[in-house]
Amino acid sequence: MATEPQPLSGDAVLELMQTRRTTLPKRLVAPGPSDDELRRCFEAAATAPDHNQLLPWRFVRVAPPQRAALGDALARALMERDPDATDEQQAQAREKAARAPELLLLVVDDDRGDPEVDVLERTLSAGCAVQNLLLMATALGYGSALTSGKGLKSRALRELFGLGPAEHAICFVSLGTPTRAPLERARPGVEAFTGVLGMQRV
Repeated sequence: MATEPQPLSGDAVLELMQTRRTTLPKRLVAPGPSDDELRRCFEAAATAPDHNQLLPWRFVRVAPPQRAALGDALARALMERDPDATDEQQAQAREKAARAPELLLLVVDDDRGDPEVDVLERTLSAGCAVQNLLLMATALGYGSALTSGKGLKSRALRELFGLGPAEHAICFVSLGTPTRAPLERARPGVEAFTGVLGMQRV
């Protein structure tokens, strides 16, 4: 007779969450997640809360053959902001596309499905999805990072990814094997971000 799966203890879940650290993309090397492992990360993302099941977010995988095109788009994005950018600065922008063995772009759609679901709620759902993905990557032994910047709003990048008028590129997600243990970071105490209605925060 099959037994019911036992849920993880709260301590085990919290330990996993506390284990997650950001590793800079330039310090993420091969191997990255296998196709099966990446699918597990996406399945974790799919458990995010999603009001009315709009699925207002998506992940776009940037495979190795597309890294050069992304690099060119990042260089063009730099030129959009700074027409006087040097060749060296453009090369540095291109190089960012080559970091980390696995690279994803998180996109949020303001208009998908029910228009009554506010854009902030859609973005919150996307944030939960990416956090779940990062936690699964951590559980599988991989390092990760979220990166953003002004280039995400550029015409060059929007054209490369074929983003619609209501779609927003939120951040890149980098996954891979850390070359060294990530630095410890002080976590905020619970009192720093909680309060009780009717009581003044100190």
